[in-house]
Order: sequence, then structure tokens, then C-alpha cells
Amino acid sequence: MEPKDQARSEAYKGFTNHDCPFMPCHEGVTREFNCLFCYCPLIAYECPGPYRVFVDRHGMRRKDCSACNLPHNGYRQSWGFIQKWLERPVLWDGHEQTRYDARLPEEAEPPAMDPDGRGEPHDERDGAAKD
Repeated sequence: MEPKDQARSEAYKGFTNHDCPFMPCHEGVTREFNCLFCYCPLIAYECPGPYRVFVDRHGMRRKDCSACNLPHNGYRQSWGFIQKWLERPVLWDGHEQTRYDARLPEEAEPPAMDPDGRGEPHDERDGAAKD
């Protein structure tokens, strides 16, 4: 098997299942619809996509990411977005989303980690916490 950085085809970055009974499951996708991340691998992590928090029947706080199309908007863009955020994953701690970052997937960057590794975003230039 070829390493992905040497592959001649980028087919591993996504596909569209036109026969899916739920298609289209997300509105607002402007590029080829990427079904590779049908279940987003960022569900357990902090991410810039729009999400709501709900409490399930067992009292667990969960993310509802149904309004997010970042993992679906284009094969190359979605792949790049997910890969960048998985380079430095920060576990989601159950809080409501305080900031929604609507940048396009190819521009989205994961937050920088604080020096003690708690996962708090900080400004890499001066080490100060971002508001």
C-alpha cells in the first residue's frame, strides 16, 4: 500500500454516496459532498464548527453537530480540515459553544495549546490566553 503523501490519486480524501437515503443530510455544502466523514471524527473534540449541546436521556451532555457542514464541504477541503484538527486534538469538556468560527475548512486551524498542556487556546506570540 502506498503512503498517502506519495499516492497518485486523492480518492482516499472522500466520496459522495448519491444513493444514501439521507442525502443531502447537511444544507449549505457548496463543493462536492464528502460522505467520508459521515460521522465526524471531531465529535469528541473541540472544533470550530457550529454545535448545540443537549442532555441525553441518561443525563450526559452531548454535541449536536447537525448544523455543521465543515467535514462534508469538498473532498480535499474536508480532508485537510479534519487532518489539521486531529494533529492537536483537545477533548470537548461538555461546555456550550462560546465561539463559532465560520472559516472555510481549508483555512481552519486547531487552537494552540497552552504551555501546561491543559488544551486552553493561547496566543503563540506572547503566551497570553485568547479571549
